[in-house]
Amino acid sequence: MKKWFAVIGDPIEHSKSPAMHNAWFEEMDIDATYIPIHVASHQLESAVAGLKTLGASGWNVTIPHKTAIIPYLDELDELAQKMGAVNTVVRTQEGKLKGYNTDGIGFVRSLEDAVGTTHKNKSVLLVGAGGAARGIAFAMQQQGYRDLTMANRTVANAQAIVDEMGMGRAISLQEAEETLADFSIIVQMTSAGLATGNFSMPFSLDRLTTEAIVADIVYNPLMTPFLQAAEEQGATIVTGLGMFVHQGAIAFEHWLGSYPNTNSMIAQLKAQLGGN
Repeated sequence: MKKWFAVIGDPIEHSKSPAMHNAWFEEMDIDATYIPIHVASHQLESAVAGLKTLGASGWNVTIPHKTAIIPYLDELDELAQKMGAVNTVVRTQEGKLKGYNTDGIGFVRSLEDAVGTTHKNKSVLLVGAGGAARGIAFAMQQQGYRDLTMANRTVANAQAIVDEMGMGRAISLQEAEETLADFSIIVQMTSAGLATGNFSMPFSLDRLTTEAIVADIVYNPLMTPFLQAAEEQGATIVTGLGMFVHQGAIAFEHWLGSYPNTNSMIAQLKAQLGGN
């Protein structure tokens, strides 16, 4: 019987997930389809019930439902529980709904795809303390990164994540700017990555070293202002596209037990987004 999957969110028309998953189904000769479904916040409970009744094998969850969906699920994996957010739902063989969060691990795989796995003892600066930052911090900790510093405008928000992890430290954006040369990996996770509205950098990159690795989690635009500034300083840059593709690939693996070809998908999407 044909399987079907979905992504739910509000808004949803911008999502590249349907094109990505349907291309993988075709490539791997899997009889399945993946559709976008617009779900407003007040419709979430009935939407989850509907997806279950209509036999969806699983679905992705995007803004604004990643936390709100939790009460309607039967269980969560460890990382989703720590993060208090779900982006992937799997319908188990017993018919239960299990929530996962693949965003953080997707970022780590993307980073290691780009620069290898030999940086786990190096100093990491995580800029931001929202949901994405939280997920990436926990995933990096889980994957063996030990020297983590979180910088945020409101230091108390960064400190709360550090306290939960039981490791690392929290600093202000000003201190991050002043000590930038001390960090080998810098990950930009604030809305400053988006080139919309009144753009402002979280801080100056003048003290960035040429040996640094700088990542942004935004993938559209591919080259965010933060990455452009880092490239001008001679740093190695990692765009947010790999994170998007890998988080989708991990969801795909949860649903179907095999990992799709991420390299060809990254190349396809990069061409669509105007990258080289």
